[in-house]
Amino acid sequence: MSTLENNNDVTGSGVSSSIKSEIKSLLKFFYINEVPSYGNNFFFTIGVYLLELFGILAITGIIMLIFGPYWWDLTTIGTFIRSIHLWAAEAFVTLMFLHFFVQLSTSAYKQKKLVWMIGVVLLLLVLLEYAFGIGLEGGFVSQWNDKAGADLWNGLGFGYWINPLNNGALLGWHVAIVPILLIFLIFTHFMLVKNKGLNKPYRKEIPYTMVPADHRSMYKRMVYILVIVLAFSILLRAPYIPPLTIQSVAQSNPNVMAVTLLSELNQSSHTATYLDTIDPYTFNTSYVYVVSPYSIYVNSSYNAKNYIAEYLSESPNERNISFAEANSFFSKNWSMQDASKSSNPLIVSIAELVKMAQAGTYQEILQSEETSGLNYTYVVRFLSDTRELQSTASSYGLRTQQWGMLKAGGMWWQVGSYWMAPYNYMEIITSGLPWWNDLENGIVATVALLLLLLLPYLPYLRDIPDKLKLYKIFWNKYTIPEMKKIKRKK
Repeated sequence: MSTLENNNDVTGSGVSSSIKSEIKSLLKFFYINEVPSYGNNFFFTIGVYLLELFGILAITGIIMLIFGPYWWDLTTIGTFIRSIHLWAAEAFVTLMFLHFFVQLSTSAYKQKKLVWMIGVVLLLLVLLEYAFGIGLEGGFVSQWNDKAGADLWNGLGFGYWINPLNNGALLGWHVAIVPILLIFLIFTHFMLVKNKGLNKPYRKEIPYTMVPADHRSMYKRMVYILVIVLAFSILLRAPYIPPLTIQSVAQSNPNVMAVTLLSELNQSSHTATYLDTIDPYTFNTSYVYVVSPYSIYVNSSYNAKNYIAEYLSESPNERNISFAEANSFFSKNWSMQDASKSSNPLIVSIAELVKMAQAGTYQEILQSEETSGLNYTYVVRFLSDTRELQSTASSYGLRTQQWGMLKAGGMWWQVGSYWMAPYNYMEIITSGLPWWNDLENGIVATVALLLLLLLPYLPYLRDIPDKLKLYKIFWNKYTIPEMKKIKRKK
């Protein structure tokens, strides 16, 4: 081998060694080197595993974003990557709640108020990120979650700015806005902890000493967590239920399709009468669901007669008679042939819209009416008005009232956002109260969040964990070596 080749080998080896050294130095910069003797216990190192899961979510999320919904829903490798993404998200939220409970039980908020408050905001953002992610999956669960999510945001008064039915905007929230906020707050949260160290026991009877941080054990646990996520992803693939379509509703139950169109026309449907803290659905259902699609049909058909225009030109009394006759006609068994022979222009036009829906063109027209092809507000709201959305959800066991979904699919093991159970049951309990709606539920949720956020400053409330002696769950002879020694001496 020549001298030049030897020099090249040495140079290449040196560059590689230099890069490794710089990476190690960078990692060591973020190390917490000294901790209380209980600090190497799993419960007090959860933050590290949250960072690991955040990285897994970022990598799988980018891959999914590159290949798109068809790939992640319907291909084998895509479903596997989506499964990793889902189970990493489940693990992330679960560990975050556990981390939150550890800090609450040990009254950590008394020592580091800002760290606690940032943590509460992070918890809220993580829950939002999870919900937005489910809404982007692309199947029926997304439709159900997005519609329920829209009701929640409307109840809170933010429906104008956050509409989960608009997947274009939802994508921006999920892959840009919320992640940027998360990265900034996670970094700030971590650096505050790194600079001040882990919380020390505030009770004198709890002994401890400062010991070196066991990074090797933490790395081993990170491997275990990765293996668990991969195992769940292989054995329990992420659920996918095909989305409900207006075409399937029209084909299976044309009566429901026709009657819903009539309710949109006379603006008696749920969407047309929807009012919350604001009115998020200000579009005219008569125009969007009947007049506009029928006009497009007429303009695209050779020598077609505009029966809707004929109906609308009738006197108010004549329209009432025509509408009552059409409602009676479509509420019973009917055929396209009988409808086409009717002298009632409304019967003819509604039947033709049903026929369009059965062919699949009606939903395409609704999509084209939106400013974005990713906005499914018109489609999902119509499906909700037919009540087929709700009955399909029930058939899969998705029987929640609003946003608090307890399942992410039809199988028993697809638990989903179980952490929303309290909110979900509150909605179920209050659903029969005429004076209680989404606004009141939203207020309760907001007040609960504010109480958690301001807990370090609230007398009496901030002492509850200590009075209940919750600290004993995590500060005991199994987590603190010194306590085990004292126990043996006794």
